[in-house]
Amino acid sequence: MEVSPFDLADNETYLRWRDTKLKNYPQKIEELLVEINDPRQLKQSEFDALLKRCRKTNMALYAGRTGTDPDPEIPFSIGRRFGVSGLNKNWLADENALTSLKVREDGIRRHYIPYTSKAINWHTDGYYNTPKEQIHSMMLHSVQGAASGGANGLLDHEVAYIILRDENPEYISALMSPDVLSIPPRMGEKGEVARRTETGPVFRISASGKLHMRFTIRKKQVIWADNPQTRKAVSALKKILAGDSAYIFKGQLESGMGLLCNNVLHNRSAFVNDSEHERHFYRSRYFERISGT
Repeated sequence: MEVSPFDLADNETYLRWRDTKLKNYPQKIEELLVEINDPRQLKQSEFDALLKRCRKTNMALYAGRTGTDPDPEIPFSIGRRFGVSGLNKNWLADENALTSLKVREDGIRRHYIPYTSKAINWHTDGYYNTPKEQIHSMMLHSVQGAASGGANGLLDHEVAYIILRDENPEYISALMSPDVLSIPPRMGEKGEVARRTETGPVFRISASGKLHMRFTIRKKQVIWADNPQTRKAVSALKKILAGDSAYIFKGQLESGMGLLCNNVLHNRSAFVNDSEHERHFYRSRYFERISGT
């Protein structure tokens, strides 16, 4: 493994990286936004501007001119341009491995919150995936926004790490434990195990020294290690997410806009559709980090 600022035993490297990370860190969500023409044909200047933001904050937003065009090639093109190809076809994804997030009134999807108009609390994507299929980057593309609501909150997982480590390094130690977070199995319609229990850390360091985060704030279908240090660490993280930190960005993705990120922490507020505004987003998940970050 390469030298990593996320190694608790190497505080000197951490402090140098921390100072660089937080220096000139964006203060407004507008600083993450890049106006582009067509995501399917990014100009070099548009690409460079988006990559610069991803390198600094692990995320960037684009505002394109495709409007309500539902062409799936839009999110596919963004992924290819940023060097990710290991697309995770999760259980409820479309045949092309994209996930079409819209309200579903019937079928199995109606039982899952992403396909309802309800709020989705803080999480990183794929927290129930196997260790070999962890999600390192994900993208959202807005085809159509709701009549009202449906805003997203965003927090760079590296910044969450910094806040926690600066408060108490033992929080990081607890959240790096290999058995700290378990997601119980998902049962199939016939009572069979459709997905086994997945247990693992919240924070882990990849072979290249990068930080990966696996987290959900949900209360049901989640099991935390039963010890005082884990309870304190999880409580501290939840306090950050419930607070008004300047590092938490909040905004609305309108038609033609999108998010590309290294699977940062994110949430979604509840929303209301009407006859002319039915919220429709494409979501794509990848097994690699955005190339160049």
